[in-house]
Amino acid sequence: MNKANKEKDRVRLESIAHKAMLEHNLVPDFPKEVLDELKKIKATAKVSEGTGLVDMRDLLWCSLDNDDSRDLDQLAAAESIGNGSVRILIAIADVDAIVKKNSLIDLHAQQNTTSVYTAPKVFPMLPELLSTDRTSLNLGCDRQAVVVEIEVADDGLVVGSAFHIAIVQNKARLSYNSVAAWLDEKGPMPKEIASVKGMEESLRLQDVTAQKMRLLRHMHGALVFETVEAKTVFSGETLLDIIPDTNNRAKEMIEDFMIAANSVTAKYLASKDYVSIRRVVSKPKRWDRIVSVVAEHGTKLPAEPDSQALAKFLVASKKADPLRFPDVSLSIIKLLGSGDYVVQVPGSVSEGHFGLAVQSYTHSTAPNRRYPDLMTQRILKAAISGRPSPYSATELKSLTQHCNTAENSANKVERQMVKAAAAILLEKRIGEQFDAVVTGASYKGTWVRIMNPPLEGRLSRGFKGLDVGDSVRVQLISTNVERGFIDFKRVN
Repeated sequence: MNKANKEKDRVRLESIAHKAMLEHNLVPDFPKEVLDELKKIKATAKVSEGTGLVDMRDLLWCSLDNDDSRDLDQLAAAESIGNGSVRILIAIADVDAIVKKNSLIDLHAQQNTTSVYTAPKVFPMLPELLSTDRTSLNLGCDRQAVVVEIEVADDGLVVGSAFHIAIVQNKARLSYNSVAAWLDEKGPMPKEIASVKGMEESLRLQDVTAQKMRLLRHMHGALVFETVEAKTVFSGETLLDIIPDTNNRAKEMIEDFMIAANSVTAKYLASKDYVSIRRVVSKPKRWDRIVSVVAEHGTKLPAEPDSQALAKFLVASKKADPLRFPDVSLSIIKLLGSGDYVVQVPGSVSEGHFGLAVQSYTHSTAPNRRYPDLMTQRILKAAISGRPSPYSATELKSLTQHCNTAENSANKVERQMVKAAAAILLEKRIGEQFDAVVTGASYKGTWVRIMNPPLEGRLSRGFKGLDVGDSVRVQLISTNVERGFIDFKRVN
């Protein structure tokens, strides 16, 4: 590829992404009427004191996210309360305070239901004036938030919770990679931590508490995975590489807090008899194949789905062969299937989340990025204030069905764009061979994943007899950047 073409990589991919959004019934651009409504929003996002909000600005709040994240949905803080117990506080941006139900901005967000993250650009659910500014918990800014307060015992068990609508202020804007390196003693303390008195102690307390919570969840059957996501690297407009974006200690810490917040929120709404949204992952329909995959690694699982037995295998597998563990993780994840949003009516039994080993679980911690979280936030605020729910059961059922469809479409766009970017990088590598693992096998086709670069492609030849989890040697035979097609054939 010549220099002129490479310099157009981002522009080329943006055009493809725009078309992919439209092809999957998603809206890539904000219409004029939405932008006109946006102009009417006040020039500042200052919150008004004395309006019943709890003032929690003095707490050592910090945000922890990706290096390039600009839509900050959550802050966290920690306090020791004696006897080994810890109070973890999670502040979630009060998007509902600005984006009112059935406003033009809200109805637009309702169409896509999620921000779509593609290689060349992000298609945000909300206008960036909101999601990266007015409704983002930015450093040093007073912001209105819904605060989830969780009491964690010394053994990691959540023993109490409370909810507040409050004013908060972000004291330190931190990134996963630098904090993880510091916690693992592989890098220096980030200057953002060192510059705030007491922040180091707070972060270490958060880290220790999260590890206790994680250990307890794993004992109860929460599944341990380690997947390798693809991250595109640009230099200006030029695509340089696709690199693995792996998990780390800081990401796990926030994940543990978000799981706890989502779980106590679901239980709180149930206790108040509010119809709510749940995120469920059913018991795997392909458990027999999971049993077969695990048996290939020398472990026998029960004939019926058993998250605790599977969790024990995953922990042992990671310890025994950490280099191959991402392959094992990916196979199990594909066989577990994706989650769905469902409506939870008071008094009914929830199906639960098989992968997290929790019975009550919702999505509530990312209202700038996911519409179900914004809906849950509105219901939660009504419950806190003792007001009727803003959504009827019928309305919620219709919206959750749409959210499932739109989320699936968004996932397809994101996967296509990773492949489109990879196709650019692989155009000169036709004929090369790779080790791969089968990630999909159905009448629609067979897919495999290679690790360098980390991506999936279609196995167009030699797929007979293969199933999810099988290891296979493949050869790259063709690419199509416009369609995001990467085709392999099996080689002996």
